[in-house]
Amino acid sequence: MGTFSITGGIKLKGEVTPQGAKNEALQVICATLLTPEKVIIENIPEIIDVLKLIDLLSSIGVEVEKLNKNKFSFKAENVNIEYLQSKEFKKKGSSLRGSIMIVGPLLARFGKGYIPKPGGDKIGRRRLDTHFLGLIELGASFRYNKEEYFYGVEAEKLNGNSILLDQASVTGTANVLMASVLAEGETQIYNAACEPYIQQLCKMLISMGADIKGVGSNLLTINGVSSLIGTTHKVLPDMIEIGSWIGLAAMTKSEITIKNVSWDNLGQIPNVFRKLGIKVEKINDDIYIPEHKNGYEIQNYIDGSVLTVSDAPWPGFTPDLLSIVLVVATQAKGSVLIHQKMFESRLFFVDKLIDMGAKIILCDPHRANVIGHDFKSQLKSTTMVSPDIRAGISLLIAALSAKGESIIHNIEQIDRGYENIDQRLRLLGAKIERI
Repeated sequence: MGTFSITGGIKLKGEVTPQGAKNEALQVICATLLTPEKVIIENIPEIIDVLKLIDLLSSIGVEVEKLNKNKFSFKAENVNIEYLQSKEFKKKGSSLRGSIMIVGPLLARFGKGYIPKPGGDKIGRRRLDTHFLGLIELGASFRYNKEEYFYGVEAEKLNGNSILLDQASVTGTANVLMASVLAEGETQIYNAACEPYIQQLCKMLISMGADIKGVGSNLLTINGVSSLIGTTHKVLPDMIEIGSWIGLAAMTKSEITIKNVSWDNLGQIPNVFRKLGIKVEKINDDIYIPEHKNGYEIQNYIDGSVLTVSDAPWPGFTPDLLSIVLVVATQAKGSVLIHQKMFESRLFFVDKLIDMGAKIILCDPHRANVIGHDFKSQLKSTTMVSPDIRAGISLLIAALSAKGESIIHNIEQIDRGYENIDQRLRLLGAKIERI
Protein backbone atom coordinates (compact mmCIF):
# COMPACT_ATOMS: atom_id res chain seq x y z
CA MET A 1 0.00 0.00 0.00
CA GLY A 2 1.53 3.30 -1.12
CA THR A 3 1.94 6.31 1.16
CA PHE A 4 2.39 10.08 0.81
CA SER A 5 4.33 12.15 3.31
CA ILE A 6 3.23 15.80 3.11
CA THR A 7 4.66 18.85 4.86
CA GLY A 8 1.81 21.37 4.89
CA GLY A 9 1.43 25.12 5.35
CA ILE A 10 3.55 26.03 2.27
CA LYS A 11 2.32 28.53 -0.32
CA LEU A 12 2.49 27.21 -3.86
CA LYS A 13 2.96 29.13 -7.08
CA GLY A 14 3.01 28.42 -10.80
CA GLU A 15 1.10 26.94 -13.71
CA VAL A 16 -0.53 23.55 -14.03
CA THR A 17 -2.12 21.82 -17.02
CA PRO A 18 -5.02 19.47 -16.20
CA GLN A 19 -4.90 15.88 -17.44
CA GLY A 20 -7.46 14.41 -19.84
CA ALA A 21 -10.85 13.56 -18.33
CA LYS A 22 -10.84 10.10 -16.78
CA ASN A 23 -14.60 9.55 -17.17
CA GLU A 24 -14.57 10.51 -20.85
CA ALA A 25 -11.46 8.44 -21.58
CA LEU A 26 -13.08 5.26 -20.20
CA GLN A 27 -16.10 5.75 -22.50
CA VAL A 28 -14.30 6.62 -25.73
CA ILE A 29 -11.78 3.78 -25.27
CA CYS A 30 -14.70 1.31 -25.01
CA ALA A 31 -16.20 2.86 -28.17
CA THR A 32 -13.14 1.72 -30.17
CA LEU A 33 -14.68 -1.80 -30.01
CA LEU A 34 -17.44 -0.65 -32.40
CA THR A 35 -15.22 -0.67 -35.51
CA PRO A 36 -12.51 -2.95 -36.95
CA GLU A 37 -10.70 0.20 -38.17
CA LYS A 38 -7.99 2.13 -36.34
CA VAL A 39 -9.09 4.77 -33.82
CA ILE A 40 -6.59 7.28 -32.40
CA ILE A 41 -7.35 8.95 -29.06
CA GLU A 42 -5.33 11.91 -27.78
CA ASN A 43 -4.99 13.36 -24.26
CA ILE A 44 -5.66 10.03 -22.51
CA PRO A 45 -4.73 10.31 -18.80
CA GLU A 46 -2.23 7.59 -17.93
CA ILE A 47 -3.80 6.66 -14.61
CA ILE A 48 -4.49 3.25 -13.07
CA ASP A 49 -8.17 2.96 -14.02
CA VAL A 50 -7.57 3.94 -17.65
CA LEU A 51 -4.46 1.79 -18.07
CA LYS A 52 -6.37 -1.20 -16.61
CA LEU A 53 -9.09 -0.73 -19.25
CA ILE A 54 -6.50 -0.47 -22.04
CA ASP A 55 -4.90 -3.70 -20.73
CA LEU A 56 -8.35 -5.37 -20.68
CA LEU A 57 -8.94 -4.41 -24.34
CA SER A 58 -5.51 -5.75 -25.26
CA SER A 59 -6.42 -9.05 -23.57
CA ILE A 60 -9.52 -9.49 -25.74
CA GLY A 61 -7.49 -8.98 -28.91
CA VAL A 62 -7.56 -5.21 -29.56
CA GLU A 63 -4.27 -4.02 -31.09
CA VAL A 64 -3.17 -1.16 -28.83
CA GLU A 65 -0.20 1.05 -29.66
CA LYS A 66 1.15 3.90 -27.58
CA LEU A 67 2.01 6.60 -30.14
CA ASN A 68 3.47 9.06 -27.61
CA LYS A 69 2.64 10.37 -24.15
CA ASN A 70 -1.16 10.35 -23.62
CA LYS A 71 -1.81 9.29 -27.24
CA PHE A 72 -2.89 5.75 -28.18
CA SER A 73 -4.22 3.93 -31.22
CA PHE A 74 -6.77 1.09 -30.99
CA LYS A 75 -7.66 -1.46 -33.67
CA ALA A 76 -10.40 -3.93 -32.73
CA GLU A 77 -10.12 -6.08 -35.84
CA ASN A 78 -9.46 -9.45 -34.24
CA VAL A 79 -11.50 -9.52 -31.03
CA ASN A 80 -11.49 -12.86 -29.18
CA ILE A 81 -15.04 -13.14 -27.84
CA GLU A 82 -14.29 -16.55 -26.23
CA TYR A 83 -11.80 -14.83 -23.88
CA LEU A 84 -14.78 -13.14 -22.17
CA GLN A 85 -15.65 -16.49 -20.54
CA SER A 86 -12.14 -17.06 -19.12
CA LYS A 87 -11.13 -16.85 -15.45
CA GLU A 88 -8.47 -14.28 -16.35
CA PHE A 89 -11.08 -11.96 -17.87
CA LYS A 90 -13.35 -12.34 -14.82
CA LYS A 91 -10.45 -11.33 -12.58
CA LYS A 92 -9.33 -8.36 -14.70
CA GLY A 93 -12.85 -7.06 -15.32
CA SER A 94 -13.86 -7.19 -11.68
CA SER A 95 -11.04 -4.86 -10.60
CA LEU A 96 -12.32 -1.97 -12.69
CA ARG A 97 -15.63 -0.11 -12.62
CA GLY A 98 -15.32 1.25 -16.15
CA SER A 99 -15.25 -2.30 -17.57
CA ILE A 100 -19.08 -2.34 -17.62
CA MET A 101 -18.98 -0.08 -20.71
CA ILE A 102 -17.48 -2.76 -22.95
CA VAL A 103 -20.80 -4.65 -22.84
CA GLY A 104 -22.78 -2.29 -25.14
CA PRO A 105 -20.18 -2.12 -27.95
CA LEU A 106 -19.49 -5.89 -27.82
CA LEU A 107 -23.20 -6.68 -27.93
CA ALA A 108 -23.75 -4.31 -30.87
CA ARG A 109 -20.88 -5.66 -32.96
CA PHE A 110 -20.61 -9.32 -31.96
CA GLY A 111 -24.04 -10.15 -30.56
CA LYS A 112 -22.80 -10.91 -27.04
CA GLY A 113 -21.20 -9.10 -24.15
CA TYR A 114 -20.12 -10.36 -20.70
CA ILE A 115 -18.81 -8.68 -17.61
CA PRO A 116 -18.04 -9.67 -14.01
CA LYS A 117 -19.40 -7.49 -11.22
CA PRO A 118 -17.26 -4.33 -11.51
CA GLY A 119 -15.01 -3.15 -8.67
CA GLY A 120 -13.64 0.32 -8.02
CA ASP A 121 -14.74 2.74 -5.32
CA LYS A 122 -16.38 2.05 -1.98
CA ILE A 123 -18.64 5.08 -2.25
CA GLY A 124 -22.03 3.52 -2.24
CA ARG A 125 -24.21 1.34 -4.41
CA ARG A 126 -23.88 1.97 -8.12
CA ARG A 127 -26.68 0.04 -9.72
CA LEU A 128 -26.11 -1.71 -13.02
CA ASP A 129 -29.83 -2.09 -13.74
CA THR A 130 -29.93 0.97 -16.02
CA HIS A 131 -27.30 -0.56 -18.31
CA PHE A 132 -28.95 -3.93 -18.72
CA LEU A 133 -32.58 -2.73 -18.84
CA GLY A 134 -31.62 -0.40 -21.71
CA LEU A 135 -29.89 -3.23 -23.61
CA ILE A 136 -32.87 -5.57 -23.03
CA GLU A 137 -35.12 -2.88 -24.58
CA LEU A 138 -32.94 -3.13 -27.71
CA GLY A 139 -33.69 -6.85 -27.92
CA ALA A 140 -30.92 -8.46 -25.86
CA SER A 141 -31.55 -11.41 -23.56
CA PHE A 142 -29.98 -11.08 -20.10
CA ARG A 143 -28.44 -13.74 -17.87
CA TYR A 144 -26.76 -13.57 -14.50
CA ASN A 145 -24.65 -16.18 -12.72
CA LYS A 146 -25.14 -15.52 -8.99
CA GLU A 147 -22.31 -17.82 -7.90
CA GLU A 148 -19.74 -16.03 -10.02
CA TYR A 149 -21.35 -12.56 -10.04
CA PHE A 150 -21.14 -12.76 -13.83
CA TYR A 151 -23.44 -10.82 -16.15
CA GLY A 152 -24.14 -11.46 -19.82
CA VAL A 153 -26.25 -10.09 -22.68
CA GLU A 154 -26.80 -11.81 -26.02
CA ALA A 155 -28.76 -10.97 -29.17
CA GLU A 156 -28.86 -12.17 -32.75
CA LYS A 157 -29.67 -8.61 -33.75
CA LEU A 158 -30.56 -5.38 -32.01
CA ASN A 159 -33.63 -3.35 -32.96
CA GLY A 160 -34.19 0.33 -32.26
CA ASN A 161 -36.69 1.23 -29.55
CA SER A 162 -37.94 4.07 -27.36
CA ILE A 163 -36.04 3.76 -24.09
CA LEU A 164 -36.80 5.72 -20.92
CA LEU A 165 -33.82 5.33 -18.60
CA ASP A 166 -34.77 4.87 -14.93
CA GLN A 167 -31.98 7.28 -13.96
CA ALA A 168 -29.74 9.69 -15.88
CA SER A 169 -26.70 7.44 -15.44
CA VAL A 170 -23.62 8.62 -17.38
CA THR A 171 -22.16 5.14 -17.92
CA GLY A 172 -25.66 3.67 -18.45
CA THR A 173 -26.37 6.25 -21.17
CA ALA A 174 -22.96 5.59 -22.76
CA ASN A 175 -23.55 1.83 -22.84
CA VAL A 176 -27.04 2.00 -24.37
CA LEU A 177 -25.91 4.72 -26.81
CA MET A 178 -22.96 2.63 -28.05
CA ALA A 179 -25.22 -0.40 -28.54
CA SER A 180 -27.91 1.59 -30.37
CA VAL A 181 -25.60 3.13 -33.04
CA LEU A 182 -25.37 -0.29 -34.72
CA ALA A 183 -28.98 -1.37 -33.96
CA GLU A 184 -31.50 -1.64 -36.78
CA GLY A 185 -33.90 1.34 -37.05
CA GLU A 186 -34.43 4.34 -34.76
CA THR A 187 -33.68 4.44 -31.05
CA GLN A 188 -34.76 7.20 -28.68
CA ILE A 189 -33.01 7.44 -25.32
CA TYR A 190 -34.99 9.68 -22.92
CA ASN A 191 -33.68 10.83 -19.53
CA ALA A 192 -30.21 10.42 -21.04
CA ALA A 193 -27.27 11.89 -19.15
CA CYS A 194 -26.02 15.02 -20.91
CA GLU A 195 -22.61 15.53 -19.25
CA PRO A 196 -19.77 16.82 -21.47
CA TYR A 197 -18.38 13.23 -21.37
CA ILE A 198 -21.53 11.98 -23.15
CA GLN A 199 -21.45 14.91 -25.59
CA GLN A 200 -17.85 14.04 -26.42
CA LEU A 201 -18.72 10.37 -26.91
CA CYS A 202 -21.54 11.44 -29.27
CA LYS A 203 -19.16 13.67 -31.26
CA MET A 204 -16.68 10.81 -31.59
CA LEU A 205 -19.37 8.34 -32.70
CA ILE A 206 -20.70 10.87 -35.25
CA SER A 207 -17.18 11.26 -36.66
CA MET A 208 -17.13 7.42 -36.98
CA GLY A 209 -20.32 7.53 -39.07
CA ALA A 210 -23.07 7.26 -36.43
CA ASP A 211 -26.33 9.18 -36.84
CA ILE A 212 -27.14 10.88 -33.50
CA LYS A 213 -29.47 13.86 -32.90
CA GLY A 214 -30.08 15.84 -29.73
CA VAL A 215 -26.46 15.91 -28.48
CA GLY A 216 -26.29 17.86 -25.19
CA SER A 217 -29.96 17.25 -24.36
CA ASN A 218 -31.68 14.51 -22.34
CA LEU A 219 -33.35 13.07 -25.46
CA LEU A 220 -31.00 11.33 -27.89
CA THR A 221 -32.30 10.06 -31.22
CA ILE A 222 -30.12 7.47 -32.96
CA ASN A 223 -30.65 6.04 -36.43
CA GLY A 224 -28.70 2.80 -36.59
CA VAL A 225 -26.02 2.27 -39.25
CA SER A 226 -24.54 -1.00 -40.51
CA SER A 227 -20.90 -0.20 -39.61
CA LEU A 228 -18.58 2.49 -38.26
CA ILE A 229 -15.19 3.75 -39.48
CA GLY A 230 -12.00 4.82 -37.70
CA THR A 231 -11.42 8.35 -36.40
CA THR A 232 -9.16 10.58 -34.29
CA HIS A 233 -10.55 12.00 -31.04
CA LYS A 234 -9.17 14.32 -28.35
CA VAL A 235 -10.30 13.93 -24.73
CA LEU A 236 -11.39 17.07 -22.84
CA PRO A 237 -9.42 18.30 -19.81
CA ASP A 238 -10.64 16.76 -16.55
CA MET A 239 -13.11 19.14 -14.89
CA ILE A 240 -12.79 17.31 -11.56
CA GLU A 241 -9.06 17.88 -11.55
CA ILE A 242 -9.61 21.54 -12.48
CA GLY A 243 -11.94 21.90 -9.48
CA SER A 244 -9.32 20.17 -7.29
CA TRP A 245 -6.67 22.72 -8.34
CA ILE A 246 -9.04 25.64 -7.64
CA GLY A 247 -9.72 24.27 -4.14
CA LEU A 248 -6.04 23.61 -3.48
CA ALA A 249 -5.05 27.15 -4.51
CA ALA A 250 -7.61 28.76 -2.18
CA MET A 251 -6.87 26.48 0.78
CA THR A 252 -3.10 27.10 0.63
CA LYS A 253 -3.47 30.83 -0.26
CA SER A 254 -1.49 30.10 -3.43
CA GLU A 255 -1.36 31.90 -6.77
CA ILE A 256 -1.99 29.29 -9.45
CA THR A 257 -2.89 29.41 -13.14
CA ILE A 258 -4.71 26.38 -14.56
CA LYS A 259 -4.01 26.17 -18.30
CA ASN A 260 -6.35 25.19 -21.17
CA VAL A 261 -9.40 24.29 -19.09
CA SER A 262 -12.03 24.19 -21.89
CA TRP A 263 -14.03 26.80 -19.97
CA ASP A 264 -17.25 26.25 -21.95
CA ASN A 265 -17.46 22.68 -20.61
CA LEU A 266 -17.07 23.53 -16.91
CA GLY A 267 -20.77 24.22 -16.27
CA GLN A 268 -21.48 25.27 -12.66
CA ILE A 269 -17.97 24.62 -11.34
CA PRO A 270 -16.52 28.18 -11.43
CA ASN A 271 -19.72 29.66 -9.96
CA VAL A 272 -19.89 27.20 -7.05
CA PHE A 273 -16.34 28.10 -6.02
CA ARG A 274 -17.22 31.80 -6.37
CA LYS A 275 -20.12 31.23 -3.95
CA LEU A 276 -17.49 30.08 -1.43
CA GLY A 277 -15.80 33.47 -1.91
CA ILE A 278 -12.96 32.21 -4.11
CA LYS A 279 -11.78 34.49 -6.94
CA VAL A 280 -11.92 32.46 -10.16
CA GLU A 281 -10.69 34.60 -13.08
CA LYS A 282 -11.07 33.62 -16.73
CA ILE A 283 -8.05 34.58 -18.87
CA ASN A 284 -8.54 33.32 -22.44
CA ASP A 285 -9.05 29.57 -21.81
CA ASP A 286 -7.10 29.58 -18.53
CA ILE A 287 -8.26 29.95 -14.93
CA TYR A 288 -6.23 32.30 -12.71
CA ILE A 289 -6.58 31.92 -8.93
CA PRO A 290 -4.92 34.87 -7.15
CA GLU A 291 -3.36 34.55 -3.70
CA HIS A 292 -6.24 34.84 -1.19
CA LYS A 293 -4.26 36.84 1.42
CA ASN A 294 -7.36 37.73 3.42
CA GLY A 295 -9.07 34.37 2.98
CA TYR A 296 -12.49 33.90 1.35
CA GLU A 297 -16.05 34.40 2.61
CA ILE A 298 -19.02 32.13 1.85
CA GLN A 299 -21.93 33.99 0.29
CA ASN A 300 -25.36 33.59 1.87
CA TYR A 301 -28.54 33.53 -0.18
CA ILE A 302 -30.30 36.86 -0.88
CA ASP A 303 -32.68 36.29 2.06
CA GLY A 304 -29.73 35.66 4.38
CA SER A 305 -30.18 31.89 4.72
CA VAL A 306 -27.20 29.53 4.79
CA LEU A 307 -25.73 28.43 1.45
CA THR A 308 -26.40 24.81 0.42
CA VAL A 309 -24.12 23.12 -2.13
CA SER A 310 -25.62 19.92 -3.53
CA ASP A 311 -24.99 17.62 -6.47
CA ALA A 312 -27.34 16.97 -9.36
CA PRO A 313 -27.21 15.41 -12.82
CA TRP A 314 -25.62 17.70 -15.44
CA PRO A 315 -25.97 20.65 -15.88
CA GLY A 316 -26.18 20.54 -12.07
CA PHE A 317 -23.03 20.41 -9.92
CA THR A 318 -21.01 17.20 -10.21
CA PRO A 319 -20.95 14.93 -7.11
CA ASP A 320 -17.22 14.30 -7.70
CA LEU A 321 -16.39 17.83 -6.49
CA LEU A 322 -18.48 17.95 -3.32
CA SER A 323 -15.61 16.45 -1.28
CA ILE A 324 -13.34 19.25 -2.56
CA VAL A 325 -15.93 21.96 -1.76
CA LEU A 326 -16.33 20.53 1.74
CA VAL A 327 -12.63 20.61 2.55
CA VAL A 328 -12.22 24.13 1.11
CA ALA A 329 -15.14 25.35 3.23
CA THR A 330 -13.31 24.34 6.44
CA GLN A 331 -11.13 27.48 6.14
CA ALA A 332 -13.75 29.83 4.72
CA LYS A 333 -15.46 32.62 6.64
CA GLY A 334 -19.07 31.53 7.25
CA SER A 335 -20.85 28.20 7.03
CA VAL A 336 -22.28 25.97 4.31
CA LEU A 337 -24.44 22.84 4.14
CA ILE A 338 -23.01 20.14 1.86
CA HIS A 339 -25.73 17.82 0.55
CA GLN A 340 -24.41 14.70 -1.20
CA LYS A 341 -27.58 13.29 -2.78
CA MET A 342 -26.24 10.65 -5.13
CA PHE A 343 -23.94 8.49 -2.96
CA GLU A 344 -24.58 7.46 0.61
CA SER A 345 -21.06 7.03 1.98
CA ARG A 346 -18.98 9.72 0.32
CA LEU A 347 -19.04 11.97 3.39
CA PHE A 348 -17.60 9.48 5.86
CA PHE A 349 -14.09 10.85 5.32
CA VAL A 350 -15.06 13.99 7.31
CA ASP A 351 -14.02 12.14 10.49
CA LYS A 352 -10.42 12.68 9.38
CA LEU A 353 -11.01 16.39 8.84
CA ILE A 354 -12.61 16.66 12.30
CA ASP A 355 -9.47 14.96 13.73
CA MET A 356 -7.46 17.71 12.00
CA GLY A 357 -9.49 20.39 13.78
CA ALA A 358 -12.20 21.17 11.20
CA LYS A 359 -15.63 22.23 12.47
CA ILE A 360 -18.01 19.85 10.73
CA ILE A 361 -21.34 18.43 11.87
CA LEU A 362 -22.17 15.22 10.00
CA CYS A 363 -25.98 15.35 10.03
CA ASP A 364 -26.53 12.00 8.28
CA PRO A 365 -24.80 9.96 5.52
CA HIS A 366 -25.81 12.58 2.95
CA ARG A 367 -25.41 15.95 4.70
CA ALA A 368 -22.65 17.80 6.50
CA ASN A 369 -22.66 21.30 7.96
CA VAL A 370 -19.26 23.02 7.73
CA ILE A 371 -18.39 26.04 9.90
CA GLY A 372 -15.29 27.68 8.48
CA HIS A 373 -12.23 28.73 10.55
CA ASP A 374 -11.52 31.83 8.39
CA PHE A 375 -7.83 30.78 8.72
CA LYS A 376 -7.88 31.83 12.41
CA SER A 377 -6.75 28.34 13.29
CA GLN A 378 -4.79 26.02 11.03
CA LEU A 379 -5.69 22.37 10.49
CA LYS A 380 -3.43 19.93 12.39
CA SER A 381 -1.37 17.31 10.60
CA THR A 382 -2.38 13.68 11.07
CA THR A 383 -2.15 10.15 9.64
CA MET A 384 -5.06 9.04 7.45
CA VAL A 385 -6.19 6.48 4.87
CA SER A 386 -7.72 7.42 1.51
CA PRO A 387 -11.14 5.68 1.09
CA ASP A 388 -11.84 6.73 -2.54
CA ILE A 389 -10.41 8.92 -5.32
CA ARG A 390 -12.19 12.18 -4.49
CA ALA A 391 -11.95 11.89 -0.71
CA GLY A 392 -8.26 11.06 -1.25
CA ILE A 393 -7.57 14.30 -3.11
CA SER A 394 -9.61 16.24 -0.52
CA LEU A 395 -7.49 14.82 2.30
CA LEU A 396 -4.38 15.66 0.27
CA ILE A 397 -5.55 19.29 -0.03
CA ALA A 398 -6.24 19.36 3.73
CA ALA A 399 -2.75 17.96 4.42
CA LEU A 400 -1.11 20.59 2.17
CA SER A 401 -2.81 23.37 4.13
CA ALA A 402 -2.22 21.81 7.59
CA LYS A 403 0.65 22.64 9.89
CA GLY A 404 3.34 19.93 10.14
CA GLU A 405 3.79 16.52 8.50
CA SER A 406 0.78 14.42 7.45
CA ILE A 407 0.76 10.82 6.23
CA ILE A 408 -1.81 9.49 3.73
CA HIS A 409 -1.98 5.71 3.22
CA ASN A 410 -3.72 3.80 0.40
CA ILE A 411 -2.73 6.45 -2.17
CA GLU A 412 -3.50 3.95 -4.94
CA GLN A 413 -7.01 5.41 -4.64
CA ILE A 414 -5.60 8.85 -5.57
CA ASP A 415 -3.44 7.41 -8.37
CA ARG A 416 -6.59 5.86 -9.88
CA GLY A 417 -7.79 9.35 -10.77
CA TYR A 418 -4.80 11.72 -10.81
CA GLU A 419 -1.74 11.36 -13.02
CA ASN A 420 1.65 11.93 -11.29
CA ILE A 421 -0.03 14.18 -8.72
CA ASP A 422 3.03 14.27 -6.44
CA GLN A 423 5.40 15.31 -9.24
CA ARG A 424 3.05 18.05 -10.41
CA LEU A 425 2.64 19.38 -6.86
CA ARG A 426 6.42 19.49 -6.35
CA LEU A 427 6.73 21.66 -9.48
CA LEU A 428 4.44 24.17 -7.73
CA GLY A 429 6.65 24.12 -4.62
CA ALA A 430 4.85 21.53 -2.45
CA LYS A 431 6.74 19.25 -0.06
CA ILE A 432 5.32 15.81 -0.85
CA GLU A 433 7.12 12.47 -1.03
CA ARG A 434 6.01 9.00 -2.04
CA ILE A 435 7.27 6.57 0.62
